[in-house]
Amino acid sequence: MEVFEFLAFCQQKTYKQSDLLFHANEQREGILLLLSGVVEVFVGPSENREVLEIIKPGELIGLSNIADLIGGPKRDMEYRVGVIATEAGQCLFIPNLVIQKRLHDPNFHQYLFTQLAIRLKEIYGSLAEQVMITRKAKDSGSLVRRVQDVMTTSLVTVDRSTVCSTVAQQMTERRTSSVLVVENKRLLGIITERDLVSRVIYERKNGNTNASEFMTKNPITISKYAYCYEALSTFILHGVKHLPVIEENEVVGIITISDVLRQNTDSMMRPIKTIEMATRETLPTVKTAIYDVVDALLQDGVPIFKVLDSVTKLFDRLVKRCIELAIEELSKGDGKLPPTKFCFYQMGSAGREEQFLLTDQDHFLVYENSSLEVNDYFSKLGEEIVRLLEKAGYARCLGDMMASNPSWRGSVETWMGRVQTWVSQATNQNMLLAQNFFSYRFLYGDEELNLEFETQLFEKMKHAKIFLFRLHEQEHHIPSLEQPIRALFKLDRKQLDIKKEILFPYHHGLQILSLEYGIISGTPFQRIDRLVEKKAFSPSFGKDVKAAASDVMRFYVNQRWHHFKNKEKLTSILHFSHLTTKEKEELILSVKILKEMQTLVNAHFQI
Repeated sequence: MEVFEFLAFCQQKTYKQSDLLFHANEQREGILLLLSGVVEVFVGPSENREVLEIIKPGELIGLSNIADLIGGPKRDMEYRVGVIATEAGQCLFIPNLVIQKRLHDPNFHQYLFTQLAIRLKEIYGSLAEQVMITRKAKDSGSLVRRVQDVMTTSLVTVDRSTVCSTVAQQMTERRTSSVLVVENKRLLGIITERDLVSRVIYERKNGNTNASEFMTKNPITISKYAYCYEALSTFILHGVKHLPVIEENEVVGIITISDVLRQNTDSMMRPIKTIEMATRETLPTVKTAIYDVVDALLQDGVPIFKVLDSVTKLFDRLVKRCIELAIEELSKGDGKLPPTKFCFYQMGSAGREEQFLLTDQDHFLVYENSSLEVNDYFSKLGEEIVRLLEKAGYARCLGDMMASNPSWRGSVETWMGRVQTWVSQATNQNMLLAQNFFSYRFLYGDEELNLEFETQLFEKMKHAKIFLFRLHEQEHHIPSLEQPIRALFKLDRKQLDIKKEILFPYHHGLQILSLEYGIISGTPFQRIDRLVEKKAFSPSFGKDVKAAASDVMRFYVNQRWHHFKNKEKLTSILHFSHLTTKEKEELILSVKILKEMQTLVNAHFQI
């Protein structure tokens, strides 16, 4: 009877995603019991909030309000956190009056204080984690800062007619390694110490040479609102050490690689800048330098897909250099150049732009037409590319999915025949080959040939509905981790294979749905954007899937990198006992979203 009286004073409320359940700085009239959905406790504006805690069904919201009810000092309007719904759901509003009346009940009393104790423990754990993260960020290179926070605003500028001797004098007196050439506040060029050496001293120009004759014209620039990790990526990719900072077409500062990195930059920069000049003997040094970049980005907490984007560009340059060296080698040996247009494609993690450690090789060659001479050349080219990539640190593929294998090279016509065989004879082996193939990414070669290749693939896949159904039947289901966080350790499972149980089903499900919508190629994020354009995903769901995939990839990359640095066996198995409370919450939510994506794919194929 008392239970019904209790409930009579409570109110069940329904809320939508993004609804504010509690506003910051408002007096609370009670607490909420979450019945369904998920909410976040946050500080700051809701559109740019910092999440403090994630609340799930069965948990109470507004426990800080209890202090006023049990005789604590009154502090009006000091609830500085807000509560926002990240999923639609329901909650039970319990007024303060009801709580006060039930405080004498031992069972209610025990339940309430158990909730308080558990929440206090979790908050202290979360606070400790944040302190450690903040301390780590303070001690690191802080690549997550904005360029405007570290750039130099005291600029040394000259005009285009300033003579060389004056430029050198300015550098010496102002103790700077660069001078900007500016006209009417517009940037014309930059002069560095290297420019003086290579373009003045080496070419034996006199001291009266105008700045316009030896400056670097139209230099690469960066916005002051960019992050330092974006600046680092630009430094490495373009082999420069100075970036003028621009705002509304005017120079407002300059940032150097030394501003971004506190460590010795030479060991990181020198090998990277010489990728284009790499020889067979120097190829192995590039891998070490790229790994230094990976480590710097991960240590500074750079968003994981920004890390992968920067590293992919570096690996791509390495692979392209290997292809160029292979062509040079054949030219020296046989005196032959490519007899026809061709394209080189990456597959697997390299194709998805998710490679951070050099794994095994996954690639294929496509050329315009076929003949004995053409086939012989590309057979030798495929072998040479594989040898050079192996020299650079890429292991040979155990499944032999490489351009050195005749099954992974051929003319456009030959490739269309292979795809047709996979589609019409959907054996387990053929489906495995197709899954790997459709993770491809064009990396090197003739763009017109690539367009023709993809156009023919698009036409071929229009008639592959049954094949896609068969592919979908082979998919593994993403596991459910939706139990409350405190019940996680009561589950039979104590670990999760991130690669096999989460990432593979996510990638394959996304791949199959993309093919169904005529999206032949692209990285996972590019596929998601295209699926949003085609209204297969709503914009908000597409954004959620990207965020969830980023979180899961972060767990995967950080764990694998930790194993690599500590010379431990590389594994994708994540043990729950190694995770913090916050990490468990993030993982559960991310897996739930990716499972929702898989459910959507299942519904599409009527499974």
